[in-house]
Amino acid sequence: MEERQILLRNRGKINPRKASEYIATGGYEALKRALSMTGAEIIEELRLAGLRGRGGAGFPTFRKIQFAYDAPGDVKYIVCNADEGEPGTNKDRILLSCDPCAVFEGMAIVAKAVNAHVGFIYLRAEYAYLVPVLEAALETSREEHCLGTNIMGSGFDFDIKLRSGAGAYVCGEETALFESIEGKRGEPRFRPPFPGISGLFGKPTVLNNVETLANIAPIFRNGWEWYRTIGTDNSPGTKLFTVCGNVKRRGVFEFPMGINLKDLIYEVCGGMEEGRELLAVQTGGASGAIINASQIDMTLDIDQVSNSGGRLGCGTILVMDDRNCIIDIVRNNLEFFKDESCGKCTPCREGGTRLYQLICKIAEGRGSIKDIETIEDLAETMRLTALCGLGHSTAVPVTSSIQNFYSCYLRHIDREYCHVCSEEDDAV
Repeated sequence: MEERQILLRNRGKINPRKASEYIATGGYEALKRALSMTGAEIIEELRLAGLRGRGGAGFPTFRKIQFAYDAPGDVKYIVCNADEGEPGTNKDRILLSCDPCAVFEGMAIVAKAVNAHVGFIYLRAEYAYLVPVLEAALETSREEHCLGTNIMGSGFDFDIKLRSGAGAYVCGEETALFESIEGKRGEPRFRPPFPGISGLFGKPTVLNNVETLANIAPIFRNGWEWYRTIGTDNSPGTKLFTVCGNVKRRGVFEFPMGINLKDLIYEVCGGMEEGRELLAVQTGGASGAIINASQIDMTLDIDQVSNSGGRLGCGTILVMDDRNCIIDIVRNNLEFFKDESCGKCTPCREGGTRLYQLICKIAEGRGSIKDIETIEDLAETMRLTALCGLGHSTAVPVTSSIQNFYSCYLRHIDREYCHVCSEEDDAV
């Protein structure tokens, strides 16, 4: 099964620091076209293309831009969310390290649509080594008159600034990200108002993920009709999948939306090591659903994964073989989210800690059926009342694992541990 490399087309083929090499591959031609279009025409092109956000919820990209386009005011901002904090995810790092100008071009096209003149890239703190690459790419793009004042002689001005992340998972949430750029503690804001109306510095703001922005230039270079021929009806285009865990071949792969999860695991990544069997798969990162081996015959697009109770999210696929324990995996996830909660809202601050305590209790053989019921009630409360996506999604791996691995919970409650836990007990 061959990849369809659109976003990764320049990986290993150009010097990412030099805009001239990006231009030689057709780079910035899409921006040249967009500069001759009105904001309404740019938005309509993206609506027809059907591009949906690649960072989490899959929200239609054109709608975000439309909100800022309709908002009054002369000052508007474009923000690239490069705070790739989801455990096991590497797609944005790959894009920024091999083809940063493609992301700049997407930002500039969106800026032209809403008449914004300043953009920010909010880069994950751990990606500090990418700063020299991005700064060089920005400078050479200015030298080529693709960023800065009077872009390509069009009379339109737009430039991009880098800002370092705070090393906090919650700053991947858009309003917490704005707070961090503004020099404040990274905590989510209450909404409304939404970012398209009042975002960064209180101004209308369009925020998109790195991968989402990288999709925009190919659409304008090849046309929305071309883009619609790739992927599925409701999720056009390609998706970057970070496959990690217990497979023979790990990495970041690009395939059209709609690839089958089973094919991705066994045909692309070579399946399990010899003598091992598939136990579970977690889709969408640490905050995604955990499914069992009988459920992997699944189409990977935004709606299909959502309908199955999970989420495609950032496209991370964590594969677990029979050397692992589901309870231990869930406990590890909850420990991460407990520590990353900003503490602003009670459901996430207290709920995440309580979920972790209950899972630890079950893992140690001290749990009961009542604890499972408490977990499910608490998870629903967090889903309905938490301030941001961190609190909403903390419980997803727990509830999905209960649904798909209920017998595993019962074994731990009955102190009939799986072989993994038994080996841990023997070691103690």
